[in-house]
Order: sequence, then structure tokens, then C-alpha cells
Amino acid sequence: METELPRMLDARASIAPDDRFVFHTSRMRMKHVTPDELRDMNAQTERAALELADARPDVVATACLVAIMAQGPGHHCAAEADIASALRSEGSRAPVVSSAGALLSGIEALDARRVAIITPYMKELTAKVVDYTEDAGIEVVDALSLEVPDNLAVARLDPADLRDHWRRLNLGRADALVLSACVQMPSLASIQPVEDEAGLPVLSAATSTAFRILTELGLPPVVPGAGSLLGGQVSGPCAGSGAGVRPDVPRRQPCVLK
Repeated sequence: METELPRMLDARASIAPDDRFVFHTSRMRMKHVTPDELRDMNAQTERAALELADARPDVVATACLVAIMAQGPGHHCAAEADIASALRSEGSRAPVVSSAGALLSGIEALDARRVAIITPYMKELTAKVVDYTEDAGIEVVDALSLEVPDNLAVARLDPADLRDHWRRLNLGRADALVLSACVQMPSLASIQPVEDEAGLPVLSAATSTAFRILTELGLPPVVPGAGSLLGGQVSGPCAGSGAGVRPDVPRRQPCVLK
């Protein structure tokens, strides 16, 4: 959220020089990516949202993806609503984006029915991400867990390694590849190269979040060199939409923030 998101939005200066972005951050503490620490981190949501409300932002985005998905299917709607409520209590009407909801929206925007994913998580948590994604109507045809439990170590992973990791996945039935289902795991430098080599759309939690941020701001969701999702050929989703692109799975109703 503090590295790749600003990098993508700043990169738009080459195509939209009049757009300028200022970033404000409030942190929710978490050291190890475990179910207990993820729950403890979620408990800090209101405090972080109130701090950001003071800056009167135009949009608020939250991570981490697995902290939301580990709480059960559809939880991104509740998480976004809790943040919106805290913001409203301080007079802020900023729209709220979660990386979890944004990833589902990004997959939907690409009209992908089946995806393969790479996560830095332990297998137990990756299974929760898979279940969450499939509950939203998207089939996960394969998943790779890098099994890195330390949050700082996740941030230090070399994104160039993803150019090899993706080859370990079975992409035979995939419509798209989620190169990083975690905003903390760097992937931006490999998104376009892997897409070019794999021959199918490649996205990440971070590119999906940028897509939703730009859409909420009413700006074209375009970032040079960041994959098909941000390539200018994909329309923005409805605010708060989930996925639900498999014909055999009912579409989950969009999140509605009051």
C-alpha cells in the first residue's frame, strides 16, 4: 500500500500529467501472518480509519487481503462498511476500497471465470483465500503458497522471482493469473513481463486496488506497464461490486455503503 500503490498512481503522470496524488497512511500492527495476529490487526480498523478521516481523503483503501478473507466469505463488505461508518462519524464521505473486494472486482472486470493464484501465505491461509474467491463465483484452478509467515520477510521478497514461480502453476484452464494475492508481496515489476510471456491477463491485489481507487475517483483506470487490468481496455466496476462470473454460481450482491 505504501510502495506499489503510489508507484502506479505516480506513473500515470506520463499519460495524465494534470493528475496529482497525495498519500496518507495509518497502520494496523501485525508481525506474523497467522490467524490470531490477523484478527488482532482487524480490531484496529476503527482507530486507523479515524486517523485517516482527519486528512479528509478522497478515497480510503485498506489491506491486507488475507486478514479480511480469513474471516469468511463476503467479509470485505462488512470491513468496508465498518471503515465507512468510522469515517462518517468524523464527517468524511470518502468511498472505501478493500484489497480483498478489489481483487474480486478486478477479476470480474477482466471477465475471468477461472484463475490461478500465487500467495506468500502458509497453505492454511491460502486455502481460505481460495475458498473466499470460489464463494464469490470464481474457480481457482491452481494455487501456489510460498509459505513465508513473517510479514517483513514477505515485503522483502524479490518480485523478479515471480517470473519463475508462475511456471509452477497449471494454467491450462485459467483465464487470468493473480501473481500476488497480497498487497505486501511485491509484484509490480513482474506483472507486465509475466503477462507477456504467459499470454493471459495478469493482475495482483495491488493492481486491483489501484484499479478500484481510480474508478472511485472517477478517473480512467489506466497505469502504463501494469497489465491488462490497467491497460485502458477494461471498464471500471460498479462501486463495491463483488465477483460472480461463473454461470453456475449465483452472483453475490454488491456491497452497499451508506
